[in-house]
Amino acid sequence: MTSIQNRITAFAKLGDFLSQFSSDKIEKKPNIEHNDLFFEGFQHQIKLAQENNSWFTKDNILFAIQSWSKALSTENLNDFIKEVNLTKNSSKKVAIIMAGNIPLVGFHDFLSVLISGHEVIIKQSSSDKHLLPFLAKYLEYVEETFKGKIAFTEEKLSYFDAVIATGSNNTARYFEYYFKNKPNIIRKSRNSVAVITGNEGDEDYIGLANDVFQYFGLGCRSVSKLYVPKNYNFDAFFNGMYTKKEIINNAKYANNYDYNKAVYLMSEFDLLENGFLMIKEDQSYSSPIATIFYEYYDNEVDLKIKLHEDREKIQCIVAKDFLEHEIAFGQTQHPQLTDYADGVNTLEFLSKL
Repeated sequence: MTSIQNRITAFAKLGDFLSQFSSDKIEKKPNIEHNDLFFEGFQHQIKLAQENNSWFTKDNILFAIQSWSKALSTENLNDFIKEVNLTKNSSKKVAIIMAGNIPLVGFHDFLSVLISGHEVIIKQSSSDKHLLPFLAKYLEYVEETFKGKIAFTEEKLSYFDAVIATGSNNTARYFEYYFKNKPNIIRKSRNSVAVITGNEGDEDYIGLANDVFQYFGLGCRSVSKLYVPKNYNFDAFFNGMYTKKEIINNAKYANNYDYNKAVYLMSEFDLLENGFLMIKEDQSYSSPIATIFYEYYDNEVDLKIKLHEDREKIQCIVAKDFLEHEIAFGQTQHPQLTDYADGVNTLEFLSKL
């Protein structure tokens, strides 16, 4: 049984390996373990991931990789595990059913299971199947005790002790029935919202554009809904969004924009739009691609109550001096390792198996 410090060291080495792949440049560095074996191969996997899923642009893949390379420092990993006692648990086999909405979206669960000392069996989404198996192979090279502890399958899952499954609200109902006799974490669809109070400056709206458009808005941490004060003027909002105008050059995004705009116009909905983003007044949290929903609020107290009541549907709340656990504008796609999806402490769950 490998020690937890060995596992932390292995993931920190993976972080070093990933640091060679950033949005600015891909550059082979000296002193990275097993680099001759893996560097070109990972470039190839990035290319395959792009070809397999046209939402996975090179920029989005490299953004995700860069985020993980920063997260996987020895200091961050030690902070991640310090609140949970992982020394006593016996090794169990944990199944992970991963989503595929953004690149490496299931990596946090993968990290959590392995760093806890368990074995993992992974059922990937067909939308995101190229990157993680390659990184798993790298980990097996830097820490030999991981060999035999990591498995990928496309078959029906069997022979496991616990499960972590992420899917839509519909698949979650199936998961809840199917896995009812196993310890489980089952995640449903969530969306993120931004609260505009009128105290925001230009920089906040530019940051909000990142929260809206990163990964084309497909992540659960992507802002899909705005709450704005009565009689709010959207000019400052659209000025901030304009920094991302190049997004319309992506053919798949443009097709979604054109399609959703046509549907809204035929339905005679009131729309505001700027050529690449539509905003529509709507009570739902989940908006289509190229669309942001908004709702007016009368007073802040009522809005805080509503957001608290709907917390099971919300991943992040972006705001400025509005709530205790708000996220700053521009920061939704930079989570810490301890920012658990759905607020459920995965490490704690794993430590009790």
